[in-house]
Amino acid sequence: MKAVVFHGIGDIRLDNVPEPKIQEPTDAIVRITASAICGTDLHMIRGTFPGMKPGTILGHEGVGIVEEIGSNVRNLRVGDRVVIPSTIGCGFCSYCRSGYYAQCDNANPNGPSAGTAFFGGPEESGPFNGLQAERARIPYANVGLVKLPQDVTDAQAILLSDIFPTAYFGAEIAEIEPGDTVAIFGCGPVGQFAIASAQILGAGRILAVDTIPSRLEMARELGAEVIDFNAEDPVEIIQTLTGGIGVDRAIDAVGVDATRPDRGPAAEQAQQQAQEFQQELKQIAPETNPQGGNWHPGNAPSQALTWAVEALAKAGTLSIIGVYPPTHRFFPIGMAMNKNLTINMGNCNHRKYIPMLVDMVESGTVDPEQILTQQEPLMSAIDAYKAFDQRQPGWVKVELIPGT
Repeated sequence: MKAVVFHGIGDIRLDNVPEPKIQEPTDAIVRITASAICGTDLHMIRGTFPGMKPGTILGHEGVGIVEEIGSNVRNLRVGDRVVIPSTIGCGFCSYCRSGYYAQCDNANPNGPSAGTAFFGGPEESGPFNGLQAERARIPYANVGLVKLPQDVTDAQAILLSDIFPTAYFGAEIAEIEPGDTVAIFGCGPVGQFAIASAQILGAGRILAVDTIPSRLEMARELGAEVIDFNAEDPVEIIQTLTGGIGVDRAIDAVGVDATRPDRGPAAEQAQQQAQEFQQELKQIAPETNPQGGNWHPGNAPSQALTWAVEALAKAGTLSIIGVYPPTHRFFPIGMAMNKNLTINMGNCNHRKYIPMLVDMVESGTVDPEQILTQQEPLMSAIDAYKAFDQRQPGWVKVELIPGT
């Protein structure tokens, strides 16, 4: 079968790979009818999220049809149409029972303390072959797979596999209450759904920060007040728009690969912060000092996080759902502490939210397909990756369709 395979940093290929097989009684084999490209996939390819094992199939978003089930999968039938949660949980450990599927004790074969198990990730996440393929083995399918109603299309359902649940989770842990003013940093797919999720939770105003025109225009269409960080200083504008108070809640929806400003007042501030950071490095342990030979880009301060802390009102809440690697060490903790901020973060517990979001889509409460901008055949996946990585105009979210 065909699949998108990681071979090394900057090197992915569409390969012929072996068909997946049932390995455990709780497995299922799903024929993938829709997959997608996510910004998290780019972290793996760029090397900002290290530890990828060559030969791993990429992708953690999938919709498909059950073709085979293990003996302990007792709630599904061959032929069922399902959405696949991106993170994997066993369903019976204390964490899964409490809704923390992303912290499952059993799903990750590296052990209970190894972290979140998910499809198409680095070695420390399993690794599990991903979903940008014609077929996939789904562990703990009796718990993970969520059956889809006939009225929910593949194009809608693929957005329920990861980015809509992640965004809703981010809005929830931001502690948004009716009337709140919310800032969202990053208007990629997760940021767009964070806008929609904040609206569902009753936000009074939403300020959306990015610099790519097509993304800002999509955010404006959703009702957000948009800020181009290359045209103006986002923190200054947020202060102006909120009467000098700041926002009640902020969501970092972009993570470690956030683009820094390249012009205007925000660029000057970012350059000054970078210089100050370099000076600080000279005073701390050699293992984090570039001169010590153990430097990693993930050690640099995140511009999105810095802006979010600066933009928040006193006693506000920061939600972090953008992806950061374990190597990332720096955060404006002093400013956050002095403002009495609450900080919530983590990987989304997808299985907790997907059934509710499926119901919302089926009832017409929300139509996630408006965020989907491209539908490409799996055979064109490499070209689609390049366009998505380059942030070409209009490329917000890409669906990959096997068999076409």
